[in-house]
Amino acid sequence: MNIKYFAWLGEKIGFTEEEVVLPPEVTDVGMLINWLSTRGPNFENALEFVEVIKVVVNQTYVHNDQPVKNDDEVIFIPPIAGG
Repeated sequence: MNIKYFAWLGEKIGFTEEEVVLPPEVTDVGMLINWLSTRGPNFENALEFVEVIKVVVNQTYVHNDQPVKNDDEVIFIPPIAGG
């Protein structure tokens, strides 16, 4: 799976893109987020307020019950502030 972390998510995690192989128990976006949060304090911190983060799977905005698999592209997009 190719995962991209946009804006401040990438800053908090320490990189903006990675390739991962999902554990067998990770079958949807919600499980993916939970699993990512266990990968270290940088992930836990970045995903602390996950309810404001938009998730895109294969170029479509999705909810946490969206199934995921290893050949998907997943993008995490935080709210962007600016003026």
